[in-house]
Amino acid sequence: TLILKLFMENPTPNNNETESEIRNKAAQTASEEAAKKEKKKESWWDVLKFALITLVIVIPVRLYIAQPFIVSGDSMYPTFHDGEYLIVDELSYNFRPIERGDVVIFHYPVDPSKYFIKRVIGLPGETVTVTGGKVFISSSTTDQFKLSEPYLKQITAKDTNTKIGPDEYFVMGDNRSVSFDSRYWGPVAKKLVRGRAIFRLFPPTKLAYFPGEYHNYIIK
Repeated sequence: TLILKLFMENPTPNNNETESEIRNKAAQTASEEAAKKEKKKESWWDVLKFALITLVIVIPVRLYIAQPFIVSGDSMYPTFHDGEYLIVDELSYNFRPIERGDVVIFHYPVDPSKYFIKRVIGLPGETVTVTGGKVFISSSTTDQFKLSEPYLKQITAKDTNTKIGPDEYFVMGDNRSVSFDSRYWGPVAKKLVRGRAIFRLFPPTKLAYFPGEYHNYIIK
């Protein structure tokens, strides 16, 4: 019985399997293990390549070309609503001037850590006069004219008369009765302007390219 038990625990090798077949099996096993290691190595390399592409392309775009911005508050209502998701074009003002009617995102002059969104109303060198809710523009080179602003749903009685300096812009919200803007704290320096709204991505039903911009001001 003891002899039988030892035989069962230590069976003899298969005498039908040649030495060559054993070597081939060992070689095949080694090859499969090497292939698995190579595949794992390629998988890690793919992850690293994706990370490098993100660093080289996505991050510079985010920092220097376009930034996300979420509208907060109702100062631009009804053009923009609270919670809408915008993409800000930070590049084009390097190649074109800021124009009247552009919707811009800028650092609040009193506290540059905060961002505001408003509409450009007055340009450098102009004088903006707001009286009875109507906006008048004048300068040393043009006669005074009244802006036509069809995007407004209401007017406000907050009056002002402001001379705009070089590289400054007078901005106001479209919801004039609640907008805290250049009528209260003066023009915005160009260096504080981050960019203009280029896309509205959310809500999906209001997708738009250069949403809110208006440049067809009629001189009255």
